[in-house]
Amino acid sequence: MTLAVTGATGPFGRHAVETLLRLGIPAGQIIAIGRDPGKLDDLRTLGVTVRFGDYNDPASLRAAFAGVDRLLFVSGSEVGQRIRQHQAVVDAAQEAGVGLVVYTSLPKADTSTMMLAEEHQATERALIASGIPYAFLRNGWYLENYTRQLPAMLEHGLFGAAGPGQISAASRGDLAEAAAVVLAGEGHENQVYELGGPSFTLAELAAEISQLSGRDVGYTDLSEDGYVKVLVEAGVPAPAAAVYADSDRAAADGALYVEGDDLERLLGRPATPRSEVLRAALAALA
Repeated sequence: MTLAVTGATGPFGRHAVETLLRLGIPAGQIIAIGRDPGKLDDLRTLGVTVRFGDYNDPASLRAAFAGVDRLLFVSGSEVGQRIRQHQAVVDAAQEAGVGLVVYTSLPKADTSTMMLAEEHQATERALIASGIPYAFLRNGWYLENYTRQLPAMLEHGLFGAAGPGQISAASRGDLAEAAAVVLAGEGHENQVYELGGPSFTLAELAAEISQLSGRDVGYTDLSEDGYVKVLVEAGVPAPAAAVYADSDRAAADGALYVEGDDLERLLGRPATPRSEVLRAALAALA
């Protein structure tokens, strides 16, 4: 059985490929697909097949998916372009006769009011309409969404608009590992998994960072418009600022809170503790 992973040059796809190898999947049964195959030469050395594939190039996708039995479809990063791009992936997978598509989506994607949900809703509908067996991995926020902001947090504190909203974030590595488990496992056809780690508010996150760093990191809760203004003043482009603030607005209403234990069940262990991820990120800064 041939297993393929798109976005393999990105951190999520790369981790998923490495997890497949750790799970004992023979390298010759794995295809790593990315826009810059040169970045995958180390995987090629291990025996993994490396192919070029670009969501903006349907012909490349048709070639990349040839002979693929199961596909991990890592959602694209170009917000605003993904409905067209993702449809190209679905069409190519259908043409190639792929037997299962595992897609990385968003929590509660079918009902979420978050701006980011629209493209995921469209992709889920496209996969269902295609008739290809699917598994939807509705991934919660990455903890790395916050750890990459640590330098600014340590200097200026944490700003947001999520209020008391609970956010069920997990490490990118855990979510990618779960994706690999589904891709390589059995019984996941037409299943939906809501995936997240232990939840927290942004105020609780700031308090934990304060405790671990020994620095006073406060949380300032703003209105959605106020948060957009802060982000723009910090140099974030206005369209991206609007998306970030809308995500916090939705989080305040529970959009990023994940119930259940789907992630733990897929991993076969508890999610990596948030404190462990934060400590590692702080140590890297030091």
